[in-house]
Amino acid sequence: MTASASSPSGTADRRRDADRTKAEILEVAQQEFARHGYAGARVDEIAARMRTTKRMIYYYFGSKERLYISVLERAYTEVRAVERTVDVHHLAPVEAIRTLAELTFDHHDAHRDFIKLVAIENIHQAEHIRKSQALAGLGAPVLDLIESILDAGTASGDFVTEADAVDVHMLISSFCFFRVANQHTFEALFGRDMTAPGHRDRLRRTVGEMVVAYLRGQGRSS
Repeated sequence: MTASASSPSGTADRRRDADRTKAEILEVAQQEFARHGYAGARVDEIAARMRTTKRMIYYYFGSKERLYISVLERAYTEVRAVERTVDVHHLAPVEAIRTLAELTFDHHDAHRDFIKLVAIENIHQAEHIRKSQALAGLGAPVLDLIESILDAGTASGDFVTEADAVDVHMLISSFCFFRVANQHTFEALFGRDMTAPGHRDRLRRTVGEMVVAYLRGQGRSS
């Protein structure tokens, strides 16, 4: 005998189906927004690729703007989840900050749509991010993580630079972001594809060593 629609198992099945459908819509929507920007993306095209209707998408998300904000929330939540995998309690400070830098590099390398979405949202001056309650405090965990690493490094004597957590986060993010976001203009001007496989390992090491060297005060005039 099958579970009735009103039974707990029936309700759970419907919730799982709804969650799966929303996740699939977000995946396609992320590709569409990354490719065409907020203004150029069309909900009709997302619906066509999903083989569903615009009405169904609006049922789950309410509007194009709300769909776009949900895409941003999903993308930023994913990168914050990666950062939380750094085990500051079992890694020495130098290894912890190097690991965070390399994980950020790996994430940005593997999630090119995330880079495009961030660039698009900057064009809009973070208008949509500011409307998201979910994103309002999402930056705090990574700053707490970096602060914890900096405190440990200062206490151990590994770090001598009086560094600000936001500055360190910016240092890591800017290198990883620039490599992907500016790959085409950089190649046109300098003849080097920064995202080519032959450069990947060297640049991945570079971002980790760069932040470690900064925190150790290397190259600083006395």
